[in-house]
Amino acid sequence: MPSKLNAVLMFTVAALIGSAAAKPIVVGGKLDPEAQILGQMIYLTLKDAGLEVTDKTSLGDTGVNRKAILAGEIDVYPEYTGNAVYLFPNAKIGAKQAGNSGTIYGLARQLDTKNGITWLRPAAVNNTWVISVPQALATANKLSSVADLAKYINGGGTFKIAGSPEYFNRPDTMPAFESAYGFKLKPAQELILAGATPPQAQQAAANGTNGVNAAMAYGTDGTLDALKLVALKDPKGAQAVYQPAPIIRTDTLKANPQIAEMLNKVFASIDQPTLQKLNGQVALEGRSAQDVASAYLKSKGLLK
Repeated sequence: MPSKLNAVLMFTVAALIGSAAAKPIVVGGKLDPEAQILGQMIYLTLKDAGLEVTDKTSLGDTGVNRKAILAGEIDVYPEYTGNAVYLFPNAKIGAKQAGNSGTIYGLARQLDTKNGITWLRPAAVNNTWVISVPQALATANKLSSVADLAKYINGGGTFKIAGSPEYFNRPDTMPAFESAYGFKLKPAQELILAGATPPQAQQAAANGTNGVNAAMAYGTDGTLDALKLVALKDPKGAQAVYQPAPIIRTDTLKANPQIAEMLNKVFASIDQPTLQKLNGQVALEGRSAQDVASAYLKSKGLLK
């Protein structure tokens, strides 16, 4: 009799495990072009592997996706390592930690373990605040980093940058650059555009509007290459590093351990110029994020 009972229990447990494994994997995502592309890469990769997948890559902003994954409403979505600064406020992550790619990734991964979330491999890109300048200015004055720019400005070089009020007023944006690299902009060197987006500021720099020859930007903006602008490097880590990585519910990963290798390969293939180009195909050419993601994955042999 005990043996029959054990057999029934084992069958029930096996059935439950099989049912959990067969549950569709829900892929979430944010709304901007880059997040849409990365979300589609995750979705298409899992679908191509024969897994049952539900596409919710247009779910909402960071807060919406965060609540959804904690509640088990979605299983995986692309998140940025730098967001650990406010996802885990009690950790009190400092600027030095946030500016180091390995450190901020390690902290994000460690701090989310207790939440049942696993951070997979991040892409070798940094979607963070940067200073962009026209290629001609960079070439003529040998500007490749903010350190080079500081020497140029302190040496009397002509400089005027366009940006939003947030870009100039938040302590972790332009003031952080000034503090880390030892320069201070005068009011006349700032063109503050209320409500401006990075592409609008970059357009001003590309066209020399009102004497502007620099603009706020994100490191992976697709408009930079199209407008012949250069994103200056931040060797001192004045800004937090925002590397995109798939984050997945640990229970989902345990049920489908092959996902880690698949998504790690995808994100390992992405570098800064590549992501800028892909972003531009959506933002400037009007292509769908799914088409762009599919074409890229196929070009890398990552889709059948």
